Amino acid sequence: MYLDHLQLTDYRNYARLDVDFSSGVNVLLGENAQGKTNLLEAIYVLALTKSHRTHNEKDFIRWQADFAKITGLVQKSSGKVPLELVISKKGKKAKINHLEQAKLSQYVGQLNVILFAPEDLSLVKGAPSVRRRFIDMEFGQMSPKYLYNISQYKTVLRQRNQYLKQLKYKQATDRVFLEVLSDQLAEYGSSIIQQRLDFLAKLEGWAQVLHHDISKGRELLTFEYVSQLKENSLQQALHADVAHEIEQGTTLVGPHRDDVRFLVNGKNVQTFGSQGQQRTTALSVKLAEIDLMKEQTGEYPVLLLDDVLSELDDMRQTHLLKAIQNKVQTFLTTTSLSGVAKTMIEAPRVFQIAHGELQQTTDTE
Repeated sequence: MYLDHLQLTDYRNYARLDVDFSSGVNVLLGENAQGKTNLLEAIYVLALTKSHRTHNEKDFIRWQADFAKITGLVQKSSGKVPLELVISKKGKKAKINHLEQAKLSQYVGQLNVILFAPEDLSLVKGAPSVRRRFIDMEFGQMSPKYLYNISQYKTVLRQRNQYLKQLKYKQATDRVFLEVLSDQLAEYGSSIIQQRLDFLAKLEGWAQVLHHDISKGRELLTFEYVSQLKENSLQQALHADVAHEIEQGTTLVGPHRDDVRFLVNGKNVQTFGSQGQQRTTALSVKLAEIDLMKEQTGEYPVLLLDDVLSELDDMRQTHLLKAIQNKVQTFLTTTSLSGVAKTMIEAPRVFQIAHGELQQTTDTE
């Protein structure tokens, strides 16, 4: 799939934007704070209805405007699909083929994107929450069922945590209601854990091949899912330590506390790996998503590279660009074309961005 056309209205620093993109490589060129990342974010938000940069959706709306609107035309193997997302202070409305969707979860997955930004290099060495978010955002695009389960799980988790606090401060006494919430949480949580294990096993297979190539055959990359659950099921665990959870006022076990460990030649790369190994691992995992999404959905995703080439050495740049060339539509932000021209096999379509305005400067299609 690829994004054929994009239209923005009052989004961030864009009053109005109407642009056609190449199905290959699109370079967004400009100085910092001119709107390159805003444009990349708009594509991400069009796909996922949320940002990778902020939780405050009012930030999307241009100063003194009432709402922001993102419209896209997605080309799939089955035909063209118009998408529309309107963000206002009252919430979000999403349309597929001009029909409003009752739930955002029904909308997500129409446009699949993979974002690779400098902060993604912290996927390996960052906090467990970084890896959980990575899993949920990426797998949610590939599986409506996973997206539904994670949404329901978070809703019940909030309810259960609130009720644990009420029990802690003697504002409630009904343990039966807590058991009902525990059973619901266990049902959704168990499905999430199983789906994560299945997806991670497939992602590991793709990532191993890439990591093997980048390390010139010297390293084997493996994944390990880290859970607090041992022998007990999630349902048993949620019922086993209720007194401690009431004392803490929060749910202490479940997929919201799980993690993924990356091992290189059997050693935890987060703890024992060099910076080069950590970056190779992060690159391998992100690139593996491309093939996994194709395997799961039948379509290649759109790749968003936010100033990431400047963070990679020549060898890793070469592997990155080799992996995407003639395969996926790519949007790449940069402050300079030096380095892009020499590493690209085929010249990209180049857009100059300044003060929230975009101008096409090169087209070699």
